[in-house]
Amino acid sequence: MVSNRKRSETDNSAFLHMENLNDEKIQKVLARAGFGSRREMERWISAGRVKVNGRVAILGDRVDSTDRILVDGKKLAPRGKEQSRCRVLLYNKPEGEICTRHDPEAVGRLDYNTGGLLLFTNDGELANALMHPSSQIDREYAVRVMGEVTPQLVQQMHQGVELDGHLCRFTDVQHYGGEGVNQWYHVVIMEGRNREVRRLWESQGLQISRLKRVRFGPIFIPSNVTRGKFQELSSAEIEKLRKAVGDPKL
Repeated sequence: MVSNRKRSETDNSAFLHMENLNDEKIQKVLARAGFGSRREMERWISAGRVKVNGRVAILGDRVDSTDRILVDGKKLAPRGKEQSRCRVLLYNKPEGEICTRHDPEAVGRLDYNTGGLLLFTNDGELANALMHPSSQIDREYAVRVMGEVTPQLVQQMHQGVELDGHLCRFTDVQHYGGEGVNQWYHVVIMEGRNREVRRLWESQGLQISRLKRVRFGPIFIPSNVTRGKFQELSSAEIEKLRKAVGDPKL
């Protein structure tokens, strides 16, 4: 039932699921369903894109599991116990596999020629928090570089290079060995702009022959999760992700 009652102190400290929803803010419900961040959902509500029980929703509305919610005319499906439990899958993406930009379940998408760690979750709010630049989640990549990498070039990439009007930089660059002109490095960035890792190296006249993401925040690819395989994260690992965005209960 829709109401405008204020949330109690108990509600503020509880993580409520869809099957037992009791008077939650509608923007939180939509964010958790994967439509976007809470702030973005507030804009959608203000624009009249959301209806509850046949009427246009307004900011401040609260809903429970009995309410019929429409977003742009499409019904928000109710979620059962298994669906509402937060789940996160770690997938080791092979190179040459497409990762669409329109999949709201994928956290930190990788381009066609990049392999490595991808996270998929049924918790849209967690996904948005992990991808938002304000969360400052670091990503670590293994990079095979063709060309001579001098200390001056590494320093330049530390300091930053302007790409499409943004100052892009590595927060860490570590040499991992190699043979001849092909050398392996591990680099860390705080944001995942389009092809940022490749373009930073290319800005120094160097080419990338292999690129793989090996870490997203506190989560590394386990050695047993080989290319094309996946593994579900434990509750402890999911808790690490929540803490990484500064709010274990979102």
